[in-house]
Amino acid sequence: MKPTRVLCLLGLLSLFNFASVQAQQATGATEKAIAALEDQWLKSQKTNDPALVAPLLADKYVFTSEDGKVMNKAQSLADAKATKYTFADYENVQVTVFGDTAIAIGGGKFKGTDSSGKPMDSHTRFTDTWVKMPDGKWQCVATHGSTIKM
Repeated sequence: MKPTRVLCLLGLLSLFNFASVQAQQATGATEKAIAALEDQWLKSQKTNDPALVAPLLADKYVFTSEDGKVMNKAQSLADAKATKYTFADYENVQVTVFGDTAIAIGGGKFKGTDSSGKPMDSHTRFTDTWVKMPDGKWQCVATHGSTIKM
């Protein structure tokens, strides 16, 4: 092989490696950003302040509960306002990025009273789907929760 071809090939390989490293760094930054949004959501539960989670939810947000009930953003925020937590914590939150979409899965332990005023002591698994909106903000478009039965 001629030296110029070798240099050209090495240059292309270096460029590809650089692009790959940049993509991995961007994905890592996105994972951290989504994890921070999940932390803000948890803070809204710990402080019983749904105003902290409202801007994180897309206008067409959909929540599917463990019993199959489906709520839109307004219904979810009303439900959050009526729910009173005495304890809330997340566990094993993991974020996977797929371009402009990210999936966060994790577990949660909650105590307090639910939106109907009944005592609540639950251990759940959740899946949140996040989308990078045209304005560059990440918002949750869908959540599904399931009870963890031991």
